Amino acid sequence: MRVRRALFVLWLLAFLPVLVWASGLEELQGALRRAAQRAIPAVVNVSTLRVYRTPGGIPSPFWQDPFFRQFFGDDFFRFFGIPRERVERSLGSGVIVSPEGYILTNYHVIAKASQVVVGLVDKREFEAQVVGVDPHTDLALLKIEAEDLPSLPFGDSDRAQVGDVVLAIGNPFGIGQTVTMGIISAKGRSNMGLVDYEDFIQTDAAINPGNSGGALVNLRGELIGINTAIVSRTGGYQGIGFAIPSNIARWVMGELIRHGRVIRGWFGVTVQELTPELAKHFGLEEPRGALVVEVYPGSPAERAGLRKGDVILKYNGRTIREAWELRNLVATTPVGRKVPLVVWRKGRKKELQVKIVEPPPS
Repeated sequence: MRVRRALFVLWLLAFLPVLVWASGLEELQGALRRAAQRAIPAVVNVSTLRVYRTPGGIPSPFWQDPFFRQFFGDDFFRFFGIPRERVERSLGSGVIVSPEGYILTNYHVIAKASQVVVGLVDKREFEAQVVGVDPHTDLALLKIEAEDLPSLPFGDSDRAQVGDVVLAIGNPFGIGQTVTMGIISAKGRSNMGLVDYEDFIQTDAAINPGNSGGALVNLRGELIGINTAIVSRTGGYQGIGFAIPSNIARWVMGELIRHGRVIRGWFGVTVQELTPELAKHFGLEEPRGALVVEVYPGSPAERAGLRKGDVILKYNGRTIREAWELRNLVATTPVGRKVPLVVWRKGRKKELQVKIVEPPPS
């Protein structure tokens, strides 16, 4: 009896890691399934129609006759300057973010569209109204009038961490709703040259043409990003995709609903990244902060006492690591608010206060 018990204990110890691993795998699979089931109904196909007109002479009903066009050919139309229309259709994705029918997508998905149609998973289709756009972040807000709409709750993209498992959901190549899995590969990607305000989440979840405007979702089934771009030499998936953080998307959405446009903050400086060489030159131990290279005359920055050569270390209590962080923080600060700054000047820290205003038209 003792021998049998001993053998059983040895067997249990040998296979316990396998059982634990299988249990963990089952738990992960369940979390993935629940997240996908929660998110899929709220991700929509966005179909756009663009009509491009070329200038020409006096139109005639003959110009639209297929036989006439085939007989004379396109050179005839080009030579005589006869007006022509070119219709372009494209497909992308979007995310329903409220039961009222608000849908977030990318600006480049609907730019210059004369018609935008949204298709749901349940096969319903609706013509969408463009509430507003923000080319500076490549975001657009649509709205449809419908009942019983699913919606995806916002997650806190600031809490997302590198290594977190995520799902990318969209309509790649127009083939229909598709879910791919990956991890967050990096956060705070900037200087990509894609938009003016960059703070991308990088993921290796497969993102392809048509996924633009789709959802990046955590395992709780919350929206943490709007998929927007890939880095690829082939035009297809190569393991590097970018999503606009949900916290930025939610702020832009609020601005578009309230004002029909995005009102950003400004205080009148141009800044650049602080390199190790520049940090050493200014007497800083680390290359962290935003170096002021220009102060606009008559701006709040000038009135606050900021100078060229100052290094902004903190903005409203938040440590500035890179210049793009300062640009994004200032942009999302409400106009009229007074914000404390900590700057580095001639080897010392100095505290200032600056008022945030709306940027001038230029």
